[in-house]
Amino acid sequence: MSSATPTSARVRRLPVVGALRLGRPSDVWFKPALSVVAAVAPPSLLLMTLGRLDLAPYTMAGSLCALYAHNRPYAARAKVLAWVILGMLGGLAVALVSASLTRNAVVLVTVGALLAAVQKAVCDATRVGPPAHVILTFVSSAALFVPQTLGQVPGHLALAAAAGAWAWLVGMAPAPLRPHGPERRATAQALHAAAACAETARGGEEGAGARSAAYAAVHAAWQTLLVVRNRPSTTRRALERLVIRAEVALAAPADADPARLRSWARAVRGTGRIPRTGDPRREEDGLSREEDGLRPDGTGSRPDGAGPCRTDGGARLDDDSLRRDGDLLCERDELVGVAAERAVAPRPLWSRLGPLAPAAVRSALGCALAGYVSLALGAERPYWALVTAASLYQANITLTWSRAVQRVVGNLVGVLLFAAVAPVAQLGPLALVLCILACNFGAEALIGRNYWLGSVCVTPLALLVTELPGFQPTGELVTGRVVDTLVGALVGFLAAVAVTNRRAGRHVERALTTVDRAGEHAARVAADPSSTPAALEAARRGLAAAVVDLRATADAAAGEWWQRAQPQERVVLAEQAAHRTLAATVRRRGLLPDPGTTSTYTYTEGASP
Repeated sequence: MSSATPTSARVRRLPVVGALRLGRPSDVWFKPALSVVAAVAPPSLLLMTLGRLDLAPYTMAGSLCALYAHNRPYAARAKVLAWVILGMLGGLAVALVSASLTRNAVVLVTVGALLAAVQKAVCDATRVGPPAHVILTFVSSAALFVPQTLGQVPGHLALAAAAGAWAWLVGMAPAPLRPHGPERRATAQALHAAAACAETARGGEEGAGARSAAYAAVHAAWQTLLVVRNRPSTTRRALERLVIRAEVALAAPADADPARLRSWARAVRGTGRIPRTGDPRREEDGLSREEDGLRPDGTGSRPDGAGPCRTDGGARLDDDSLRRDGDLLCERDELVGVAAERAVAPRPLWSRLGPLAPAAVRSALGCALAGYVSLALGAERPYWALVTAASLYQANITLTWSRAVQRVVGNLVGVLLFAAVAPVAQLGPLALVLCILACNFGAEALIGRNYWLGSVCVTPLALLVTELPGFQPTGELVTGRVVDTLVGALVGFLAAVAVTNRRAGRHVERALTTVDRAGEHAARVAADPSSTPAALEAARRGLAAAVVDLRATADAAAGEWWQRAQPQERVVLAEQAAHRTLAATVRRRGLLPDPGTTSTYTYTEGASP
């Protein structure tokens, strides 16, 4: 096991223009946009008909839960939505009870900041999002400053719960029509991305961006396919074979057929039969060995006849120039290892919260200070500053800065939009509800291109919600929102700088050491003929858990403003070696057929693929 690579300290540049650059819209941008409109409209229109539009903020709290879990299979979505609704109700209950017990603004801001920190930590630990904790914090913080009595709390919570149940039904409504819709979309995106990568390689360009996007799309597809842990259906197995084909295309992009990949992607997007990837009688894990130029003994020849190559567990070739064809089995083994990693049950929630302590402290401190400064400036709605600060905190300082730039620009443009929309909204209750629905749709339709663009619609939406109990002077709302946005962004970012995660580099080194040791142990157990199934399973799960921790730690450390440069190459190579060792342990257990190789799998830290 090699020692840690020495690294030097450095200060990262904080981007401005790059933070505002627009990306491509999501292929399904209309789904969350339509879902939130369908979830918000019926409760709001019903309350308008009853003349109680002042209660709409409580139903809207439950309706906004429809924004979550659109990328998850329906079996997983049902659970996630239920937990989101319960979490929203819990935060709302604390806020309403606090508002009924005291009107001390300092106390209320403190409660809001603590709630924001808890919501941030739990959403990060459970990977709920987008929109993660921001919606929950907006709901609970706004409720803190609504006049309330204890007797009203149960009724208001009941309204939110009823709207949340309706949002759950809206989120699950497409399931009978397209039971595998999310999995199909994720697989199609992986195939499209692999095709783009192959086209870039054929054009003679480096294509680093296309390759990175393709790996990200394949990673997302595996996350979607493997999030449901029950026995896979025939459809899911067919989709997994297509994702494997995308992986093979990434292994040898110059030899891939982009047209074929795009054809598969188009077929997957529909509701028809999943296309086959080869002769099913010869496929193993979705790959036809003869079709890929590999013989059953684990050897193969390049199509140009340049010579033989060996694809044993160590991924060594007779000639480095032959890696494309020779690495097909290695890529397959690594893919099996990725699947084993994804299949590991998540650690208990409490054990995942520990590394998130800096983010929670950032949120608590930044939100509290932003609220206090807003109060000192005479603001009537300090929760705007609190929510602005809460929305900034990302995995590291660089991303937090980018979010601050996006939030300020989006909010400033958004108040101008509100000033233009307000005269229309004040024509009557129906006009107000329709404007709110339009802003909901616009926010979700645009936020996928860049956060600041979605904020342009989120800002007037938040301002219009304050007018549900009664119309207010537009000038005061605009001025208050601008001041609170600037206060929240400035104070929130300063708090993030003050509470940097300076131990991030050491966490990565520890995670690398843990993966190395777990890999060596798993390799020894897999190579020992006398190893029991229990020992193999324990070694496999230990290594898989270590790889999961390494990726989470590396993601959190990347982009901290002042820290040692991270050993990114070591992280990638350690992951590759670990995935192949995971594949060896899976095959050793007999969970998958042996590919025909007889060589011993050896875990080598930093082994080159």
